[in-house]
Amino acid sequence: MPEETTAEYEISDLLSIAELKTRVAITVACKTDLGRVRENNEDKFEYYLPEDEATLAARGLVFVVCDGMGGHAAGQIASELACKTFIDVYLHHPAAEADVALRAGVTAANRFVTDVSRAIPARRGMGTTLSGLILLQSNIFTVQVGDSRIYRLRDGELVQLTIDHTWVEEMTRGGFMSRQEAENHPRKHMLTRAIGVEGDIQPDIELHVLQQGDIYMLCSDGLINHVSDETIGQLLSSHAPSEAVWKLVGAALTNGGSDNTTVMVVRVDEMISV
Repeated sequence: MPEETTAEYEISDLLSIAELKTRVAITVACKTDLGRVRENNEDKFEYYLPEDEATLAARGLVFVVCDGMGGHAAGQIASELACKTFIDVYLHHPAAEADVALRAGVTAANRFVTDVSRAIPARRGMGTTLSGLILLQSNIFTVQVGDSRIYRLRDGELVQLTIDHTWVEEMTRGGFMSRQEAENHPRKHMLTRAIGVEGDIQPDIELHVLQQGDIYMLCSDGLINHVSDETIGQLLSSHAPSEAVWKLVGAALTNGGSDNTTVMVVRVDEMISV
């Protein structure tokens, strides 16, 4: 088995790169559930909330959801490796530009999962999605590989910030399939990008402006399979993060629970100029 990836750089190497101008106060809540069908949970979530100003200025607050695939615990291993490798490399990369460090984190996660998959026959072909949210000063970055999702609720309007990397999504965007056809298509969950593939991986990395009062939700497709965007918006609008994640996962279970379900909610309570 390949040796575990470790950081090549200390966070202290980043200390002089950026000045903290905006401190963000948040409330975060997370919940994951096995579902009603699966025998193991291949979802994984992590977050990292640095307190020192240098790391906050350079890297911000980090939230990640991964949804593994591969069966026989391989998907669980893939999501675990991808989560921790992505965060570790992003935090410790020497680049001043956050998007460069984010891309390096995805590349490292892909390489590590691929190496383990190659080395251990029982884990051959394992992979995972990766959806990352970074609250950095007065901006956010989203990082996307696969079909887990990130949403934003702002002033009562729910917007999906990420694009699914699926075959049906490509067909729909190309005008070859309607949204209704995509919802019922047998290839609905066929991914076109995932962590754990040979060669280069191209994540979607997008920059957005952060606003006080924003609510962000990261989730695996176990939620989306059974809960509509309308219901998601209603629950996020009417409940605090801790209660919202329980109700969202509960709704997925009530409506079928055919997959592992993971939900992470991040509410921006205050943005303080430093």
